[in-house]
Amino acid sequence: MLKILRRLLPDFGTTYGPVGDGPFPGVMTLHGSEGGWSGWSHRNAVMLAAHGFVAYPHIYSKGGNAWNAGHIREAPLDRTVAALAALRGAPWCNGSVGIYGASRGGEHALLVTSLMARDGVTPLPDAVAAHSPADVICGAFDSSSWRDKGDPGWQAWDPGNRAWTWQGNTEGLTPTTPIEIERYDGPVFLSHGTEDSVWSVEMTRRLERRLTQHGRTPEVHYYEGQDHIGSSDGENIHFDQVLTFFTRHLNAP
Repeated sequence: MLKILRRLLPDFGTTYGPVGDGPFPGVMTLHGSEGGWSGWSHRNAVMLAAHGFVAYPHIYSKGGNAWNAGHIREAPLDRTVAALAALRGAPWCNGSVGIYGASRGGEHALLVTSLMARDGVTPLPDAVAAHSPADVICGAFDSSSWRDKGDPGWQAWDPGNRAWTWQGNTEGLTPTTPIEIERYDGPVFLSHGTEDSVWSVEMTRRLERRLTQHGRTPEVHYYEGQDHIGSSDGENIHFDQVLTFFTRHLNAP
């Protein structure tokens, strides 16, 4: 019988992982604007746990509950760094950790990694995967309202309404600022549905072009005909590719 154990990551939350002492490779999962209470990032963590990883769903939305996503406003990226370090240092983690985020979580994953690389904050994640990410910093999100569909590259974000903080302030995190993931020289996985009606696939195409222009070799997958949330077949393909990516680049058994 397959068993998945929950283990507490002190000061942060729960993890999901295989039975036994391990140690296992670790993956942090980052939710999108659906918020941490919705369960999607926990679902993703359980998927990873079922394949030999110890996964920690990091909640960074604020003010939500089981009926309301809350908001993404001035979320401290330094806490993400601290949680990543705690996961890396957990006794049942083998010290090799990656980040997986989708939608705003994909933006989060790429942004925090790029800032760590820019400012020499180590150790960096050993691998980063982002599904339906933005190529630019987006504005704050409040679940009580909704934005236009499409591409935040042209979105009229309120520049005073910031989604993120870094080292205690919002300096340099103005909406529409490019995310400089090319600063990171580790393995990057990008994926996007070609018919995404919420978050334009052109953002991932621009990320791919910029990484390639800087001599990086990202692993990129485009899912023909898939929307922001994929079909069952689309999700099966996506998770198989994500699991293969992390197995290849983390110290996985």
